[in-house]
Amino acid sequence: MTSDIAADCLFCKIVAGQVPADVVATSKRAIAFRDIAPQAPLHVLVAPKEHHGDVAQLAAVDPALLADVVALADQVAGEQADGQFRLIFNSGPRAGQSVFHVHGHVIGGARLGWTPA
Repeated sequence: MTSDIAADCLFCKIVAGQVPADVVATSKRAIAFRDIAPQAPLHVLVAPKEHHGDVAQLAAVDPALLADVVALADQVAGEQADGQFRLIFNSGPRAGQSVFHVHGHVIGGARLGWTPA
């Protein structure tokens, strides 16, 4: 699904200002806000302001918007984690996606090990 706002989407409600979030950065087309259950010292979600279900859908429909999301993730990491970060997109419920509005997890601020689930 692609639209500006999906009525039942938590992240669309955050973009619209209907649900509070700890916003750390914005661009013309993307928003970055702190995760409510951080997994690292820096754990910020970066999402497009338009509704797209997952990263593959976004890449197919609007690769420039995906590039803007990644650029905002890099900006946040540069400001808060010396530019060293992991950017994770979960696509689908079996991959851990629980909000079906594409978003990348910017993880950093500490030495990151690899521990697959």
